[in-house]
Order: sequence, then structure tokens, then C-alpha cells
Amino acid sequence: MLEPVILAIDTHANGTAASFTASIIDDPNDGETKLVVMFEQEGHIAVFSLDRLIEEEDISRNSHLNNADKLEEALRSLIASRSK
Repeated sequence: MLEPVILAIDTHANGTAASFTASIIDDPNDGETKLVVMFEQEGHIAVFSLDRLIEEEDISRNSHLNNADKLEEALRSLIASRSK
């Protein structure tokens, strides 16, 4: 798997709810730009194709099937290396 490129990233404290990291990435594995919402606990990640969100206004599961588990591993590693 090729490493995604982070275009924008920010951590949200989210009040009393669980904090999360939101990022926009270019995924060279499928050529799509994606919106990623990732919580601190591993396995808690949402990945959406920005192209499909904008063009089709579609949030259905079938429109956003992807390799979130592999993206999560790469993103957590990238985020950890940035915070050092």
C-alpha cells in the first residue's frame, strides 16, 4: 500500500465527547481525495470519498467501501511522526 498524503489535519477536542482527528488526504492507492475522521481508540475511523460526497451527496455505505483499516495504520503512523 502506498502512503497517503495528508493535505489538511486538525484535532478536535469535541467538548465532553470523545476527541477526534479530522484530515483530508490524497490516497494514491485509488486516486481519491478522502475525508477521514479518526478517534483515539484504534478501529474507530470513518473514511469518506470527498469526490462522492460533493458530486453525488451520497453518504451510503455502498458508496464509501474502502480500505479504512489499512489507511488507519498508515495515518496513525504519519500523525505520530508529525507530533514528535
